[in-house]
Amino acid sequence: MSKPKIICVVGARPNFMKIAPIMAELNKPDSKFDAVLIHTGQHYDAEMKHSFFDQLGIPEPDEDLEVGSGSHAFQTAEVMKRFEPVLDEHKPNAILVVGDVNSTIACALVAVKKDIPVIHVEAGLRSYDRKMPEEINRILTDQISDLMFTTERSAEDNLVKEGIEHERVCFVGNVMIDTLFNNVKKSMPVENLVSRSANLSDVLKSENGFVLLTLHRPSNVDDKAILERLLKVVNEISEKLPVIFPIHPRTSKKIEEFSLSELLNSPSICRMGPLSYLELLGVMTKAKVVLTDSGGIQEETTALGVPCVTLRENTERPITVTDGTNTIVGTDVEKIRQVVSEVLENGGKSGRVPEFWDGKAAERIVAVLEKKYC
Repeated sequence: MSKPKIICVVGARPNFMKIAPIMAELNKPDSKFDAVLIHTGQHYDAEMKHSFFDQLGIPEPDEDLEVGSGSHAFQTAEVMKRFEPVLDEHKPNAILVVGDVNSTIACALVAVKKDIPVIHVEAGLRSYDRKMPEEINRILTDQISDLMFTTERSAEDNLVKEGIEHERVCFVGNVMIDTLFNNVKKSMPVENLVSRSANLSDVLKSENGFVLLTLHRPSNVDDKAILERLLKVVNEISEKLPVIFPIHPRTSKKIEEFSLSELLNSPSICRMGPLSYLELLGVMTKAKVVLTDSGGIQEETTALGVPCVTLRENTERPITVTDGTNTIVGTDVEKIRQVVSEVLENGGKSGRVPEFWDGKAAERIVAVLEKKYC
């Protein structure tokens, strides 16, 4: 008798950390499943893709759809066009999608219209900001999913309010934290990055520690006034607490376009290119505080106990605020100054690791799938 076949989909960097522990469970020698990994190629940096797959132990995809960059409409449509023949060829029992990128909703739409069940990992997260493309992807994917796995209990409340039955929802914990715990001992020491930036060795001599800054969201970097405001306060903070800033390609392009490079010329601001997962994890574990507009980093800092300052007006991960180390400040310069000052004075916000963020979420997911499909 053949094993149930599940197609697992990844499309962009945030997906890689979420799929790694799931693929590890589905590919165990005694697995009851035939797992097929499809990479849509939404994130088109081949070098970065390979570094993540290698570092996280993700098997090479069975197929890479090589969609590449483009507008939201182009990417979504192109993924749908290229994914449909994959379903026709493999005839899976279900597809499993993670997170909230364009590939998530695109593949879910193709599957549901072909009457193939959709499993959504990291379901029910809501920022209630529909200007975020990811929020639209989250809402729509959940509405057409047969089975939803949540990272925090409040996510089920969100789903039930949207008319989704309790029976379709399982609280299993956070697969991102599975990956974090599996790799934290393998993270690369920040000292290993000295060759990547001329002033990193000086930054690391600071008695106060350092800030890790990540910045990439269009709402922060595509508006010159907002980006300038953020970079000015970062420059100011660097006088007290040096800043390590791995710059996203989009952000780098906008800094040049808006002629804002001089705001990063301080010897206490260490600029470098994008980091691999293990490199970024190594910096994060040693940071005094993290300033970010990333969703995943809010979760990782909470699990690591590192204070996090989120440069957004909202979060779809409220447990990082209520239970964790996260503070939402938006682009309010005074709030940013205040939180960083508190970190310098008393170590900043402390929290606890949330329920089921224990490194075993993928095990729980596969156990549920076995009951359902085996």
